[in-house]
Amino acid sequence: MNNNNFQSKKWFWLVLLVLVVVGSLVLSSCKTEKPKVYRVGVLSGLNFVAVITDGFKAKMTELGYIEGENIIYDVQKTDFDLAEYKRIAKKFVDDKVDLIVVFPTEATMEAKAATQGTDIPVVFTFALIEGMGIVDSVREPGGNITGVRYPGPDITLRRFEIMRELAPDAKRMWVPYQRGYPIVGPQLEMLRPAAAAAGVTLIEVPADNAAQLQADLDARVKGDDVGLDAILFLVEPLAVTPDALLVMAKFAAEHKIPIGGALMEVEGYGVIFGVNVNPVISGELAAPLVDKVLKGTPAGTIPVVSDESFLQINYKMAQQLGVEVPEGLLSQADEVIR
Repeated sequence: MNNNNFQSKKWFWLVLLVLVVVGSLVLSSCKTEKPKVYRVGVLSGLNFVAVITDGFKAKMTELGYIEGENIIYDVQKTDFDLAEYKRIAKKFVDDKVDLIVVFPTEATMEAKAATQGTDIPVVFTFALIEGMGIVDSVREPGGNITGVRYPGPDITLRRFEIMRELAPDAKRMWVPYQRGYPIVGPQLEMLRPAAAAAGVTLIEVPADNAAQLQADLDARVKGDDVGLDAILFLVEPLAVTPDALLVMAKFAAEHKIPIGGALMEVEGYGVIFGVNVNPVISGELAAPLVDKVLKGTPAGTIPVVSDESFLQINYKMAQQLGVEVPEGLLSQADEVIR
């Protein structure tokens, strides 16, 4: 074989090899799918804890979900509005989102109902699950749902115990709550025997709005006796709406009555203490659950996780109301506002 023929064949095979490699790369690139962009609906149902969304999104970013690149959030906010819960949940279903994140309890129940018969998973947070029918069990929630449990009954009992430390002589505790709200029953079932054992009478006040709370308080004022020794909040939405809080906190300030449960302040009026969960952490805890679901794990097989409570004391407000805060209680507090 002469040298020219050898060189020609060499170049032929070399060019052929290059073409094969280039062709393979082209075909491979054509087959590469674009990365999945997840669409997540977020039903933020209570302004008091709306920062849950911030905690959730921040943690999702840590987990590699970049908003606008591989995930899109449709955040729908409302403040304790049952009709809006239904509307928003239906919107997410109609939009065929990949997953729904929802809080608090009542909104969670509506999201679960709206997604029945679909393949849309639901991850809740800041939701009380005891007696609500939201999950089958903590270990195996079942269906299309999992989430972050709000330890409501536990928190209610701790609020009662804190109030007893602040006002040991209080024998009549005025307890307001949203009429017919489903999470109230389990809390009262735990609180009533504890109050009875402590010799405390619970003055239960179901109401629909701030005006009804105002009317009840006004009717209880008889001469020097206002008919109650302390105001205690359950875990429910009415007491943490600004209008209702203002009504109760003004009354407490006028009559020097200890008031507490959920830490809030409106127009300079507020409560002495709050026992709650950190809403930012509630959002953060939901993110790993969402990550597992988006990566293919069925929601109903992922165990529910629980939030932990923390104690806040508004020492400044206690002084305004003439309530002495024991040093032992101050040492227990996770946060003291002075």
